Amino acid sequence: MKKLKKRAVIIIGPGFEDVEGIYPYYRLQEEGFVVDVATANDSEVKGKHGIPLAPTVKIEQLKESEYDAVIVPGGLEGPDRVRQRVEAVAFVRKMFEKGKLVSSICHGPWVLISAGIMKGKKATCYIGMKDDLMNAGAHYTGSPVTIDGNLITSDHPKHVTDWLRETIAYLR
Repeated sequence: MKKLKKRAVIIIGPGFEDVEGIYPYYRLQEEGFVVDVATANDSEVKGKHGIPLAPTVKIEQLKESEYDAVIVPGGLEGPDRVRQRVEAVAFVRKMFEKGKLVSSICHGPWVLISAGIMKGKKATCYIGMKDDLMNAGAHYTGSPVTIDGNLITSDHPKHVTDWLRETIAYLR
């Protein structure tokens, strides 16, 4: 019997941090994952530096039973748009509750905060939103990458390779 490929979905909004969306998109595929993209407005969005990503699935069609991981990139505007979609927030919460990987970087943890999954967790994020993380009940580490169970967070696009290395290692 052929082993099924692992699946990940990247959820982004307009103005996402380009490297935080594009790098996992290609890197996970290189590792043999099937990678879907869901966007906050269910249409093509551009990163803050102009790189476009088109959705392969609509947010309301996301089912946690179909994925091994959800990736939530940062960029100031992108995660703010994503967390306004109740379906996206609910999906992230369900993924976390089912023990599936939730991996986020920079301002992406705003979505995790909105999903209500940060209380008591060790996590990191962009320094400008550390108060948001702490006010949500998380223990802010300030580290480049923090792993707490099925939650992986990173602080800045300059650590995108470290973040993806840990994300891939977890999924193996």
